[in-house]
Amino acid sequence: MKSNNYVLDGTKIAWHQERLDKWKKGERFAPITIDMALTRACNFKCVYCYSQLQKNEGKIITAEVMRRFLDDCAEIGVKAISFVSDGESSISPAYVFSITYGHAKGISMASGTNGYLSTEDVLEKILPCLTYIRFNISAGEPGRFSKIMGVPETWYYRVISNIKKAIAIKKKNNLPVTIGMQMVLMPEFKDQILPLAQLGKQLRPDYLVIKHCSDDESGALGVNYAGYKELYDILKKAESLSDKDYLVKVKWSKIQAEGKRSYEKCYGPPFLLQLSGSGLVAPCGCLFNEKYKKYHIGNIIDQSFKEIVFSDRYWEVMNELVSPRFNAKTMCGTLCVQHKVNEALDKYKQGDITLEKPLGEAPLHLNFI
Repeated sequence: MKSNNYVLDGTKIAWHQERLDKWKKGERFAPITIDMALTRACNFKCVYCYSQLQKNEGKIITAEVMRRFLDDCAEIGVKAISFVSDGESSISPAYVFSITYGHAKGISMASGTNGYLSTEDVLEKILPCLTYIRFNISAGEPGRFSKIMGVPETWYYRVISNIKKAIAIKKKNNLPVTIGMQMVLMPEFKDQILPLAQLGKQLRPDYLVIKHCSDDESGALGVNYAGYKELYDILKKAESLSDKDYLVKVKWSKIQAEGKRSYEKCYGPPFLLQLSGSGLVAPCGCLFNEKYKKYHIGNIIDQSFKEIVFSDRYWEVMNELVSPRFNAKTMCGTLCVQHKVNEALDKYKQGDITLEKPLGEAPLHLNFI
């Protein structure tokens, strides 16, 4: 069975001791990883999409904005940028430029995409510059793909064709890029777990990851977290389809958490920051919506990202998230992007772990924490 030293259900924060040292000393520092989008627009209408809960003032991120932003990121030491936030970044005219320019600046680049616009021409340009590309596909059959992802059934075949092309380009050019598929699982999608795992076995990406579905603090998407228990056997059966070149990985820790957190304070955003496709800088995607404006920091369209990160406002907001006035158990969406980082940092604060640099070989995709 293939493992290749992935960390798909955990965090690599302990490998970044220089940032941890600054955090422990109360110093200001740049994020290790940034999750962002180049637009809030999307050509799909997935039934589980969290983006519908993240509405904020619309602005347009251009290639010139990204040039300035990426220059700043390289200067202040941002190590990785993944286009996986609140929009389909492949729609943006700045998509290919941002990946290739960021890579040229020495930043690890990655993309999550629904794959519809990932044509052969685009893939030939971006795959040599990516650490990973992840195709978000939450069904293995055309009819269910159409219903779950909110698009015509014919789009399924185009997406599958594009995934095949990505795998072929990687093989042809012997590229180090990791090609993954991801299923966002709601309990009502259980009929698609095995078809998707079997589809992956046919297509041969490096892995298929099956993860929980996030919801906001009010349960707006209606995710039935208790319903995941009934899926454990079928999820284990899906993982059993793994072989030496294809890994099926279930994010068990989040699925078994049933939407609950063990911590109250949010320590993760300074290490793993999220930006909206509107250019908004906020601690995390859960706080993009205009109703959380008190946590909004700035916008890369209007301001230098370097100035934003080292501003008093940025650190006032970050400090608010670890103050007695904030409780992640009741004031946050469920099991966010920063969840595993938060778990580790909270355990450190509680004295349960030391966060020393791990021994042995570093995991893959080290800069995506």
